[in-house]
This record gives sequence, C-alpha cells and structure tokens, in this order.
Amino acid sequence: MNKNSQTITEKILARAAGQESVRPGDNIWVNADILLTHDICGPGTIGVFKREFGEDARVWDSEKVVIIPDHYIFTADEKAHRNVEFLKQFAAGQKLAHFYPPGTGSYRGVCHVALPEAGHVRPGEVIFGTDSHTCTHGAFGAFATGIGNTDAGFVMGTGKLLIKVPPTARFRIEGSFPAGVVGKDVILRIIGDIGVDGANYMAMEFCGSALAALDMDERMTICNMAIEAGAKNGIIAPDGVTAKWLEGRTGKPYRPLYSDEGAEAAFERVYDAADFVPCVAKPHLPSNYAPARDMRGTPLDRAYIGSCTGGKLKDFVMAARILKGRKVKIPTFLVPATAEVAMGLMTTVVDGKPLVTIFVEAGCEDIAPPSCAACLGGPADTYGRVAGSESVISTTNRNFIGRMGSKSASIYLASPLTVAASAVEGRVADPVKYL
Repeated sequence: MNKNSQTITEKILARAAGQESVRPGDNIWVNADILLTHDICGPGTIGVFKREFGEDARVWDSEKVVIIPDHYIFTADEKAHRNVEFLKQFAAGQKLAHFYPPGTGSYRGVCHVALPEAGHVRPGEVIFGTDSHTCTHGAFGAFATGIGNTDAGFVMGTGKLLIKVPPTARFRIEGSFPAGVVGKDVILRIIGDIGVDGANYMAMEFCGSALAALDMDERMTICNMAIEAGAKNGIIAPDGVTAKWLEGRTGKPYRPLYSDEGAEAAFERVYDAADFVPCVAKPHLPSNYAPARDMRGTPLDRAYIGSCTGGKLKDFVMAARILKGRKVKIPTFLVPATAEVAMGLMTTVVDGKPLVTIFVEAGCEDIAPPSCAACLGGPADTYGRVAGSESVISTTNRNFIGRMGSKSASIYLASPLTVAASAVEGRVADPVKYL
C-alpha cells in the first residue's frame, strides 16, 4: 500500500475541506453540498437551527437544503400531519428551492431514492442527511453520511461540519455473479462476514469487476446498507454507468474523484463473485446471514417489497420475473419507493405484461402510494405495518425487534427475487429454481 496515496473518500473530504490531502483520524471542517432532511428529523433539525442561530435566521443556502417528507405520510395520525405542516411553513418562510410535500404534484417519495432522481446527487460531492441510510448516495461516488439533528441544525446555518476522516475498508469483488444473486445478496453476505460493527466508523469502499457490471439500483442497495455494518459511509467509484444514469437528471457540472492505485485501507477483503448465493438475514440482525437454500421451508406469514433498499424499479422488475404466471400464498405488500417508480410499475413491461398487471394477477395486495410505509413501523394505519407475531420476509434494510411495528414479529431480510419466490411458496425459498 502507498501511504502517500488517498482513497476516494479521503479525496472528496480533502477537497471539501480545501486541503491537498487528509489522513484517517484527521478532524477537518468540510463544506456541505447538500443537506437532506425529512418529516421525522426535519422539525428537530429546524428547532436546533432556530435555537442556535435565532428565530429569524436564514439557512446558509436555500438551494442546498432539500426537504423530502417520506416516512409517515399516508396516515390519519395528527402528529404526523403536524410535522409535515411544520416543514411546509419553514420551507415557505425560507424560500427553499427544493421542498417536495405530499398532496402535491411535486411529491416524490422515499428521500434516498428521490434525492438522486431529482438531480441532487453528484459524484465527488458531500451529502449530509438526517437519516442513517443517507449512505445510499455513495453509489454515485459521493461522500454521503447520516448525521443527527444537532449536527444538521449546525449545517443548516453554516454549510459546514467538523468530522473525523474515516479509515477505509475495501471490498473487492471480481468475476460474475451466479443466477439469482443481486445487490442485496452481496451486502448481506458482507455484513454476515464482518458483523454489524465490522466497519465501525469506516468508509466501506466497494470495487471490482463484479461491481462495475451492476446498474445504479443495485449499487444503491449495496451502499444503502453500509450503515448496517456500522460504517460512516459506503462508496462506489463513478463510471460510465453512473454518468448515463445522471444524464437528464442534473444540469450542474461535477468533478468525480477516484482512489489512487495502492491507496491504503484499514483492511481489504477480496471475493470471487461466483461464491455468492441468494441469502437471507435471519431475525433479529442484518448480520444473521444464511443461504436461502439452507432456510428453505421456514414458514412465513407475509412478504413485503419496498423501501429505499428494495422499492426501486429494478427491485419490482426482479420480483415480477418470479411472480409472472404464479400466485402468492401469503399476503404480499408492494410499496414503490417514489412516484417515479410508481409510474414505472404502470409503464414497464416484463414478458409482454405491465408490472402492475403481473402483481395483480399474482394476487398481491393493492400497491401502496410511495413512502417508507412499514419499513419503520409507524402509526397503526401504516400500510403493511406488522401488528402481531408474524414471520415476514422483506426487502427492507433492518430486521431489529419492533422494526416493522411489532416486537413479537420475526423479520427475514432478502432480495426481491428471494422475497418473491418465498411469497409463491409461503415459506423461505431459493429463487434459483424459478430463473
């Protein structure tokens, strides 16, 4: 390893700090390109901002504060509506350029998918968000990390944040993945290998020929769950796939950065893509890895396809390839991540049929409007919320006790392929036989 070289994360942070270089452990002030918040943490962030900077203070840049309500949107809960109204008033008073409220034509859906869709994510930039899964945006070659309301309130007023440069943990995957293996299987395997604290306050850098072959939806799934290993951020170097995805989504210029050859890492794991298999994470941790074939026959009560991790258009296309011409045996809930994905369910055709038709004919539940829905539990009327001691297989990112609403529920995490195959059988299934 060359100690004078820098990783992509170090380069981005150095540029954001106005420095030539940084090293892991350095404490530096970095300039933010985007501050993201939503209906759960937005009011608290704004409260800190007003307390520290004054009731009449202005945000540091009305173009760079992005507010996307998404968590508890389609509910009768008065407190949830109060949060959204609070954000609406703040956005109007601050004349924020990028507020996407529900009930309007500008509503987008889940922030981690909506932010890049709306053109707010670019390679080489720094993104802070009041949500741990902000690390999703590292899929575009950005430094993206979740922060608390106090830090976010400070960023809102100054556009800066003092952070410690994380060391890098590198995960190199070479070769080609077998049939049935997708991004969710990759990240669940890695988390299973290193544990939920295996990359604590590190930058998880994913690279190799197998990663380069994945589309942006799959890359987002992998980076989304870096936090489940304790990471500060997840990141994949931008390439032609990234550039093509961004075409038409952002008109702003960007300057991508890349790791130097031989840049030092705290540790590196090298994988042969051929060794990956469809898998699940058993209750109640994302690190409870098991090959799907070893869990076959485990009874299930419901299936759930949605969230920032598993509610993108590619996720529904994968599920449809399994469900087409088959019937589900358990209630199967579908929640598109964003309005753009929801439209895609109507217009995207798989083997001659629109996605929505495939899901209806398979006997799935009515498709929910785009939001986080049951991924974070939520009010009692939240779509898909688990109320009893059910066993659920889900494309979401966490299976902690109580995560989907019930402390007595058991949640298995899996890819859309594995979830769809399991819905057809009513028990955990290996999707390979359906492909």
